[in-house]
Amino acid sequence: MSINNKIKLEIIQNFGYAYKAFGLSKIMGHVIALLIFSPEPLSLDEICEELHRSKGPISQMMKRLRDKNLIRRVWQPAGRKDFYEIQPEIFENSFRNNFELVKSNTRLATSLKDSVKKEKSKSLNKLTERLTEMEAFYKLMEKHFDNFLTDWAKERKKLYSK
Repeated sequence: MSINNKIKLEIIQNFGYAYKAFGLSKIMGHVIALLIFSPEPLSLDEICEELHRSKGPISQMMKRLRDKNLIRRVWQPAGRKDFYEIQPEIFENSFRNNFELVKSNTRLATSLKDSVKKEKSKSLNKLTERLTEMEAFYKLMEKHFDNFLTDWAKERKKLYSK
């Protein structure tokens, strides 16, 4: 087995484990890893062949990854097949997807806290405290995520201005 194939298999395997650890599909990690590794766009057939998977599940995964703005369909002059590659801002887009979950948790905490406060029941005081803490936690997280994205934009610009 060539060094390139060893590295490719290691990347695919580790991305699968990483995605699974985040509660996502292992196959999703495998597809992302394969597209990160590949210097050229790959067709759906090539992806299926490389990952030893059938077209159905891979096709569904490609749609989910496109919806999350992690990959994109690209045109290739050779034939009618769809080809795919990673989005140039894949890591930032992945972070932004997680950021949306944080914002959703902030909205949830605020909404629940407001509903509980309307009840004006002393038996719900502890719940109000916990929801207030949840809201404060996610608001602070949003602030740090915003700061991170600002810093990342500067850092990414440095990486590609060399």
